[in-house]
Amino acid sequence: MQEKHRPIRNICCVGAGYVGGPTAAVIALQNPHLRVTVVDKNAQRIRRWNSKHLPIYEPGLGDIVRIARDGSRKTWVSNDPVITDSEKAHLVDSTSPKYTRFAALSARQPNLVFSTQVANCIREADMVLIAVNTPTKSKGAGAGSATDMTAFEAVTGEVAQYARPGTIIVEKSTVPCGTADLVRKIMAVHRPNDHFEILSNPEFLAAGTAMKDLMHPDRVLIGSSTTPRGQRAAEALAEIYAAWVPRTRIITTNVYSSELTKLMANSMLAQRVSAINSISAICEKTGANVDEVAAAVGCDPRIGDKFLKAGIGFGGSCFKKDVLSLVYLAESLGLDEIGEFWRQVVKMNEYQRNRFSNRVIKCLNNTLVGKKITLLGYAFKANTSDTRESPALEIIKTLLEEGPREIAIFDPCCNPVVVRAEIKQLITGQPALKEDGGPIEVYSSPYTACDASHAVLITTECDEFRTAPCKVSDKMSSKPAVILPAADQIDPRPLLYNSTEPTETQILALHKFMLRSSPASRYPDGDPLHRYKSEPACEADCPDCSLIKTSGYSTAGNSSEDRPKERLDWYKVANIMNKPKWVFDGKGIIDPKQLTMYGIRVESIGR
Repeated sequence: MQEKHRPIRNICCVGAGYVGGPTAAVIALQNPHLRVTVVDKNAQRIRRWNSKHLPIYEPGLGDIVRIARDGSRKTWVSNDPVITDSEKAHLVDSTSPKYTRFAALSARQPNLVFSTQVANCIREADMVLIAVNTPTKSKGAGAGSATDMTAFEAVTGEVAQYARPGTIIVEKSTVPCGTADLVRKIMAVHRPNDHFEILSNPEFLAAGTAMKDLMHPDRVLIGSSTTPRGQRAAEALAEIYAAWVPRTRIITTNVYSSELTKLMANSMLAQRVSAINSISAICEKTGANVDEVAAAVGCDPRIGDKFLKAGIGFGGSCFKKDVLSLVYLAESLGLDEIGEFWRQVVKMNEYQRNRFSNRVIKCLNNTLVGKKITLLGYAFKANTSDTRESPALEIIKTLLEEGPREIAIFDPCCNPVVVRAEIKQLITGQPALKEDGGPIEVYSSPYTACDASHAVLITTECDEFRTAPCKVSDKMSSKPAVILPAADQIDPRPLLYNSTEPTETQILALHKFMLRSSPASRYPDGDPLHRYKSEPACEADCPDCSLIKTSGYSTAGNSSEDRPKERLDWYKVANIMNKPKWVFDGKGIIDPKQLTMYGIRVESIGR
């Protein structure tokens, strides 16, 4: 008789960071019959997950957390789509018996929990996801390239101590190839008489689009042992994803292939970034335009146009770490030439960043003394508050050595108070912040950051910083341009006609459409479907509420992400800058001709 695995009713995710929190939230949203608990020993982080002050900024995260964590009210929504006469012919006939004027959105109970009770939650779980940080080792054997498995090993030890026999253990953290064997050995030492299946289920999330990547993944990868037990465990996890992911996108492999695939995917993307950045240096010496070269090369379907945007290099917690992990793996296997090949990807990234910094200094006559330099962007990419391995921080360190009068920083997604605290922690050995006698100041307005600046550096590709389409009336316009989100603007409500119970994916699409297509005054609470329940109340001494009162910013939030964003008025910036009025475009988002009209001198990478 074939052994059956116990049904999955309770999932525990260990680690409430950039991977664990969003992943658990989406799993809970799409599987209302499951209880999903996220545990972390960081009490402050858990407090924020249990409040309106989420600890990370990620577009769309707040909407999903509110429904899964707080539950929702039953409500009715009009099924009349917003359409034009020309679109009516393409919609479902309103006389169809499947057409109903109103669609019911059922109430749902909360099923997402955030807790510091690690042991209890592991003990109750049928499946444990491990999503803790695995940075590069900074000291000891393999320092500078090997993965630091301290946190992962500690969590595995706790799972071995508290998990019930038969619990499925899932690697969500990015780990070296062969980690599943490490987990098995730890479990065998602590629980020699109990069986546990180990799965690899790496995340393929990009900061700034993580919720979109989770809601509409291009693939879900599940690695398992090839035994019948392993395959049943993989199927149990696949069923959870199948609640919203087509089966054709759920890929199963052996556990080693899954672990290596994650490292390879990020390494290949990093390689493309370094490749186009290497060409940008050649373009600057020859008169070629790197954007034109990339566009022409990207037309080749064998190559494609993704990740061929020249800039100041990649950042974030994944690319560099995963490339170096691959380097260490190759070298530990005696494949030194392969390790050196991949190490060059990281070296090129550092070279590109340093080349940009040196170009700034050279254009300012090789001295920054007495000058104000402004950085627009501090996070490593747009639409995120994630500053890990941000190129901007390394550029700041280089500029500091030149003794500028001021280094001003502005980022629309980062709280100035949080950025100041991070800079104070990461830049040591000399005063950095103005409050400590250094030159760095962090602003909450791009115009105050640029005021009296001799040079502005674009270090994050935020839509707000892009130049607007050039028009004759730009100079005279008193209203800055706005940016409508690039997402689909079509009313999704025809999708509801053929469903007696709309899916959470459909409901979320309608929620976003109604926000994007309406003035902000119509839905000031951001709840056009009237589903939200009240958020948990904060304590009287809530530090995040105090932070908002003092700085005007939350630690992380997304209340206006579906509203049009106000584009920076570069004509206004030009009028408040000091000569020589340089703009150094490190992300390729500025139209040099337009800024030249305003009296700004522009230097762009690869041009």
